[in-house]
Parts: sequence; structure tokens; C-alpha cells
Amino acid sequence: MILERIDKPARISKLGNDELEKLAEEIRQRIIEVVAKNGGHIAPSLGTVDLTLALLSVFDPLKDRVVWDVGHQSYAWKILTGRNERFDTLRQYGGISGFTNRDESPCDAFSTGHSSTSISAALGIAVARDLNRDNYHCISVIGDGALTGGMSFEALNHTGHLQPHKFIVILNDNAMSISKNVGGLQKYMAKMYASKSYNTLKKQIWDMSSSLPDSIRRRFIYGAQKLEESMMNILVPNIIFEDLGFKYVGPIDGHDIPHLISILKRVKNYMVGPVLIHVVTKKGKGYSPAEKDASGFHGVGPFDNRSGKTACSGKLSYSEVFGNTLCDLAEKQKNIVAVTAAMSAGTGLSNFEQQFSNRFFDVGIAEQHAVTLAAGMATKGIKPFVAIYSTFMQRALDQVIHDVAMPKLPVVFCIDRAGIVGEDGATHQGVFDISFLSLVPNMTILAPSCAEELQAMLAWAAKHEDGPVAIRYPRGTALCRQITLHVFEPGKAEIVSGHSPSDNRVVAFLAAGDALHTAMETAKLLAANGLEPLVVNLRSLKPLDEKLLLALGKSCSHIFTFENGSVIGGVGAHIQQILQLENARVVNFGYPDTFITHGKSDILKGLIGFEPEQLAARVSEILQP
Repeated sequence: MILERIDKPARISKLGNDELEKLAEEIRQRIIEVVAKNGGHIAPSLGTVDLTLALLSVFDPLKDRVVWDVGHQSYAWKILTGRNERFDTLRQYGGISGFTNRDESPCDAFSTGHSSTSISAALGIAVARDLNRDNYHCISVIGDGALTGGMSFEALNHTGHLQPHKFIVILNDNAMSISKNVGGLQKYMAKMYASKSYNTLKKQIWDMSSSLPDSIRRRFIYGAQKLEESMMNILVPNIIFEDLGFKYVGPIDGHDIPHLISILKRVKNYMVGPVLIHVVTKKGKGYSPAEKDASGFHGVGPFDNRSGKTACSGKLSYSEVFGNTLCDLAEKQKNIVAVTAAMSAGTGLSNFEQQFSNRFFDVGIAEQHAVTLAAGMATKGIKPFVAIYSTFMQRALDQVIHDVAMPKLPVVFCIDRAGIVGEDGATHQGVFDISFLSLVPNMTILAPSCAEELQAMLAWAAKHEDGPVAIRYPRGTALCRQITLHVFEPGKAEIVSGHSPSDNRVVAFLAAGDALHTAMETAKLLAANGLEPLVVNLRSLKPLDEKLLLALGKSCSHIFTFENGSVIGGVGAHIQQILQLENARVVNFGYPDTFITHGKSDILKGLIGFEPEQLAARVSEILQP
């Protein structure tokens, strides 16, 4: 195998065209085999194998700085920059990350995980290079979907102003977003399409076609429309990027390795000022299931690499419960709309998109816009449900505060992937949302412990008009507790153990969301040793059930809080504030003040001491006289 001979990137530039093509096949097979076992972002990385080979044939990854946007396009980059032997550990605890990571390799110029950052980062590196009087190239590889993030356009605009030399942006256009998601770009050519000369010519062609038989005329018009659309997609980037101050090169076949190498060499050696190279690739290239369903294979769990089929648990995830419930509510309540930021499938909104297409809004990778768009709709009686992953919600905090909470608009934030998400690692763990949302006035924060509670909370939020609501729920299967919750009431907790605080119990466990199950398992372990804590399901994190909390503060010696989030600024910290004048000692269990690495969730929880056995031991230690 050629791949076995590539012990360092410099070897790639010595290969002939036939060897490069063979190496590309071997890399794709390597990616498929590992991702089938570990899960990961397979379709984006398969699409950039040829581009990666071309980059490494022309540039030195230890000197030149290549910044991959998001990083889920970079599996081939990892394999070819000294990590092939460890690639089997991809996304596993103690193994290599699913994204680029400066701590992992000197070839990784920037640590990434969130979208639309690569041009800003590469420009910052280029500015530092010039200030330090160094000499190397800075390259940003950004997918077309990432251009829906406003930050990327801010960076393009600033680059055009600074006009740095040896600065290259490679737009990886895989036909997933430029023509579909970023419809606003097409309006750039509106003047031409509205012009008298263009429309006169178009009418003449249409009139000429009227003499054709209907079946032929329909095909003729369809073909002409497709040609018009194709011309727009080719010309719009050219015009926009030239006007932003870039020299535009493309579009180029992103799977023609010799041609890619030729273009990169020319740009490297002869062009001055910032250059944008428009490369067209096929997402999932080389693996039929991923080519047919690029969206479904964007990020996947383990699957059978022969059939492409993934394993199914047979149970609904929290995302699916959310999506199905919202469809039911929207059937009855006509002002309900759904908003997502390029994550319709991931947030469980695929069915809603099909059933209520005119009430579904995918804004692309633009969380800030999603929030303020929802705010605008809410001013006119529309009920927006904005579904965003916890880790991506961080990007829109100012919009939540300024545009939604301050005017007290009834927007519902459905915060998916709250808590540890596992193999995607530190950039994707949803551990901060309670902390940063709790500080926002007018905000109601809810956390379901099961599918039934999520359904009830969504139904309540659909009718709530007094300010924004955030409902946070984890990744994975939505457990059913077999409870009946006809009407949800915010600020009202549930005593799970069936005892009241007047029983003068020694210890109480207060749990937020799915941490209830951890608290219950911990309580079972302690019950075997004669300690039976009172277990409370908080349900509502803001407002809290202060009446119950104050009663517990008087009747308990110790109160332990459990939450799947940071203990700094978390719900436990707020309970401590409420009970600071009471007798009970409050101890908070949650996630520590650190960024949590990648790996299976149970391993990570053990690593931070959040498994029931560990928590039971800590409780016992604290309660010792």
C-alpha cells in the first residue's frame, strides 16, 4: 500500500499522478473503515481527500499554516500528517480528536470545532506573520455551508481591506449550501436579471420555443432554467469575491488532483494579494451510501460499512420526541413556526419541515440571525421554536439578551445536546447553557427528566406569552418514567421519593433534567447502607421552587444538587444563594471547571467523577461525622 509509505507529508510531493489517485482510494477506504467503527463526520472528509493531497503536495504543513473550518473535513489531513497509526482511535477517549487540534499535531494550525472561523483565524495568523517578519503561506479551507455564518463574511471583508500577500481562501463548494441555503447571494445578480436587454432576449427565446410540441417545450424550458441557474452559481462567487478584494480562481474540479496541484502551484508562486480558489467537490466521494445521502452521512454513529446502515435502538431520542411533539402542536396552533441553523435533521425537525414547509426556516449556519429572526416574528404574534445545540447557542448570547429577553418576547429555545455529548469532544459538549442563560432576566429555563416531561413543557411553552423560554435536553434516548403530567407548572418541583420535607430527613438530592436518573441511582446505592435521601426533580431551573427549597433548607442537614452542566453558575450555585441563610449545607455535583475531552459519555462521566458509584462515595464521605 502507498499509504504505508507515507511516514511524513513531504513524501506526497514525490508521488506521480497514478500513485496519488491510488493513495486517494486507500485514504477513503481507511476513513470508511474507522468511521464505520467509531462514528464521525464521514461525508465531508471523503469529499476533501483529493484536495488534501493537492495541498500537501504544494505546501509544507509544518511551515505554511492551513486552517480547516470546523475540522470535520480534515480526516485525510490527520492521516497524512503523522496520525495514520493512531487513526483507529478517532474520537475515542485518549485517542485523536474528530477535529483539528493544536495540542495533537504541529501540522494543525488552529483548533476548531465551530463553523465559520477559519478565515478569521488564518487572517490573524497572517497578520502575526507580517508583524514578526516571517515568510510562509496562510490558507483557509472553508466549506460553502460555513459561508452562511456572518463571521466568515466579516473576515472576507477585512481581508480585502488588509490585502495580505500569501493568503489563500479555498472555498470547498460541495453543492450543499451555496445555491440552496445562501439564497441571498443569488440576489446579487438581480439587476442583471431585471434588466431590459436580458429579459427581452429571454422572452424572444421563450416565444421561439412556443412552436415546439408541449413535451419537448417543457424539457427545453427546464434545460434553459437549469443553465441559467448554473451560470448564476458560477458567476455570483466571482463577482462577490472580486468586489471584496480577492482575486478569484475557479470553479475547479476538486477531484482532479493534477489540476488542483497545478492551480495551487500557480497561485503560490505568481499571485499577490488575497486569492480565493473555488473548488467544487462531491460530499461523500467514493462511498456510494454517503454520496446518495450526504446530509445523513455528514455526522454518523457506527454503521455497517458494506450496506451503510446504522444501528437503531428502537427508542426515540429527545430530538425525535421534540420534533414529533412540535408537529402535533403545530397542527392545532397555526402560529407555531420552527427555526434551525442548518441542523434540521440533527434537531429532529425533518418531519416538521415536510409537514409545514411554509412554517419552517433553516437559516444556515447563522445562530445569531436565527435568534433575532425569531424575535422579529414574535413581535407580530408568531410563536417561534428555535432549535439549536447547546454548544452553538453560545454564539447567539447577545441576541438572546438584547433582542429577545430585554423586550420580553415569547420565543422558545429548544436546546438540544445539553450536557456531555461524547465523541465530538470539548468544542461540542453542552455544559455552559444553564450558566449563561440563568443570568438573563425574563428567561424561563426548564429541564425535562423524561419524554413525558419534554412533551408537557413544549405544550406549556406553546401557550406562554410572558417572555422567552429555554428547554434544555440531552443527546440520546428519551427515557420514559411512566408518569402522567397533564399540565406543566413552572417553578414547581416534583418529590420523586414520595416523602415531604416535613419528614425531617437528613439528606435531600435535588436534580436537574436527566441528572435525575444519576441522582436516583446514587440514592439506591446509599439506601443499601441505610441512607434514604429525599429525591427531588427540579423540572424548572428558573424560576426554582423556592417554597420547597426553603422548607428543605430548614429540615435537612445536607442538600446535594445534581446537574449535567457546569457547577460554576449552574443551578446548584443558585440554590446555594437561596439557602445561604438556612441551616442546610449545600453541595453541588456537576461538571468541573475544565473543558471535557472526547470519548464515550460513560468514560467521560467517570473521568469527572459523575458516575453514581463515585457520587455515592462522596456523599458518604461528606456525611461522616
